[in-house]
Amino acid sequence: MCRGKLKSKFLGCLVGAAIGDGLGAWREGKGMVKREEIELLTDRLEQLTYTDDTHMTIGVAESLIESNGFDGEHMAQTFIRNYESEPWRGYGPGPPRIFRMIKSGEPWHSAANKIYKGGSFGNGSAMRVAPTGLLYYHNSTELREIAYKSSSITHSHELAKEGAALQAYAVALALNTPPDEEIDQEAFILKLQNFARNQLYKEKIASMKELLGEQDRRQVVAALGNGIEAPRSVPTAIYCFLSHLRSYKDCVTYAISLGGDTDTIASMAGAISGAYLGINAIPDRWRAKLENRAYIEALAERLYQIATLNFIPLQHLEQED
Repeated sequence: MCRGKLKSKFLGCLVGAAIGDGLGAWREGKGMVKREEIELLTDRLEQLTYTDDTHMTIGVAESLIESNGFDGEHMAQTFIRNYESEPWRGYGPGPPRIFRMIKSGEPWHSAANKIYKGGSFGNGSAMRVAPTGLLYYHNSTELREIAYKSSSITHSHELAKEGAALQAYAVALALNTPPDEEIDQEAFILKLQNFARNQLYKEKIASMKELLGEQDRRQVVAALGNGIEAPRSVPTAIYCFLSHLRSYKDCVTYAISLGGDTDTIASMAGAISGAYLGINAIPDRWRAKLENRAYIEALAERLYQIATLNFIPLQHLEQED
């Protein structure tokens, strides 16, 4: 794959995730809706404002760039800094409590266990993991390790860590497939099945294969879910991508149409679709409305440079006001 196409995929992934988040935020917690209504909504919006999903994705990217790889303490402190700068992004109750504990001296890798017995299995670590899928797209073993470690900062349950790893792996699989090469849906699902370690996820992935071509969205939600738990959202996001391979727009609007945790599911689906199709597959009018787009694109470019062994330090970036 030529470098230009690969760079486009890095850009498409992070911008695609942010736009899915910004669009989905308007339907979060609501029921199913016709896709035509979603398109009407997007036309009315003057700006796509992202939520904590993208805010934390930015934090993951910033930390991976500044540390030239994963550093748990640095990533935790980056999350804290960003949260304190913009606490209004829609954070749930858990992360701020964890951030306060870490600031008080609790190690980054143990604070989450003090909040939730056994750890949280929400989708908060999967929603932000796309930069990990980009940076470690060439090494699935390292990808899993970093996805697990980055998840444990806030979501230390096995289901959360596995969900983050599966989302990152889906991004990597999409990134590694040339955009002009048709993805074999069943082969993609088989790779996910072989990568998964948890039985619940294996069963959900098997359900994806059975659902391909399903027209009844209620059946999709019944089998895969649309909730805030990682097992009820990560497989759903991957399915949204696999059922709409050739259109970023269709992928994201379908994800939102399922209702439930729409911002996170659309963000995860958008990240995978963008990683496959590239930045130019995302409608221009949507990209133009995304807040802070230049900075998100700059982060994607720096991740691309690190991944292709041409690293430029983060301090050369200037975030938009």
